[in-house]
Amino acid sequence: MRIGDLTLALVNGGNFRLDGGAMHGVVPKTIWSRLVSCDENNRCEYATNCLLVERGARRVLVETGNGDKFPPKERAIYGIDHDRSVAVGLRTIGVEPSSIDMVVMTHLHFDHAGGATRRTPASLEPVFPRARHVVQRSEWRDATHPHERNRASYLAENIAPLEAAGLVDLVDGEREVAPGVRVLPTPGHTAGHQSVLFDDGCGGRVLFLGDVVPTSVHLRLPFIMAYDLDVVGTLESKRALLARAADEGWLVVFGHDPTTPAARLVRDEKGEVVVGERLALD
Repeated sequence: MRIGDLTLALVNGGNFRLDGGAMHGVVPKTIWSRLVSCDENNRCEYATNCLLVERGARRVLVETGNGDKFPPKERAIYGIDHDRSVAVGLRTIGVEPSSIDMVVMTHLHFDHAGGATRRTPASLEPVFPRARHVVQRSEWRDATHPHERNRASYLAENIAPLEAAGLVDLVDGEREVAPGVRVLPTPGHTAGHQSVLFDDGCGGRVLFLGDVVPTSVHLRLPFIMAYDLDVVGTLESKRALLARAADEGWLVVFGHDPTTPAARLVRDEKGEVVVGERLALD
């Protein structure tokens, strides 16, 4: 899809399943089950949407998905029945991983950073050998010093090879990381979570939300994942970000929504932010 001087392509880094109760926090199943379905183990299926943005000769990738390094036990836990990685997805649209100039990750949980590295017979290596990998400094600190609450989500195999190759760029707070590419701190899910805002060169904006609003169902303010470390922080990040997106007409991209990957947002008769127009980005 072409928007202004940006060319957008959505690449799926592999679907997986997460517990429906955890994904919807304090919202009862009697409510959220009207909006999404789950399997016999109470798991809902989600995508790992990665966004390729091309502007001139520059290629920026937001997120890298699950990757393909999961052992059988974890594949069963998360309902992963495929070997699809973002690298495979990029090649299906004619883009070689070596041509990516920058990778921006909203945070470093395995379903967002797993596709940044791959396992070879001898070692682990970066999938995007030319790319600068941009992450908040506070996120990197937490990912490299995990505690009992987040240790299962931060895997050294996804990030240590990037540091060893000298490919990591740490930033502090809001910053333009490339012409027309800005990271916006949106803490809550993790302390160092960031969303990514693109300027389309014609006065418009494209926003990759990340896990501050993982799906269109989570546009509702009370729908906040139990995975979030700071629920009130997520609430305030959502409130501010969604108001800007709706009032300023931004195109938003959801990181985990398998059916509504992108949308224009509007306000309904109650003033709440809802989906106005669904877009596929293909």
